[in-house]
Amino acid sequence: MRKHPKFNVPNVDRKKRVKARWRKPRGIDNKKRIHKKIMGASPSIGWRSPRDDRGFHPSGNKEVMIHSLKDMDNLGGMKGIVLRIAGVLGAKKRAVVMEKAKALKLRVLNPYTKG
Repeated sequence: MRKHPKFNVPNVDRKKRVKARWRKPRGIDNKKRIHKKIMGASPSIGWRSPRDDRGFHPSGNKEVMIHSLKDMDNLGGMKGIVLRIAGVLGAKKRAVVMEKAKALKLRVLNPYTKG
């Protein structure tokens, strides 16, 4: 996974009220908008990671989103994956997915977000 700098709004390190997040600078006198180096890097297409490295969890495993019980059928013998349960699943089906994941010996990243 390629490292890239933190893309923050200007003055994030100088003002307590400015949160560490990205908003595109739009002011006519904004130094970050006119790409002054001292203001830090801005996100652009050149910072994108290679296609082979996308979709991985920081643990190094491929992350698979589960929207329904049918999505679990294709995961039989797959190794090196972790599951993330979509928010559209309610508490009952989430419990069924958890049992099935336990049987397949797969890790679920967000097991207890509902119910």
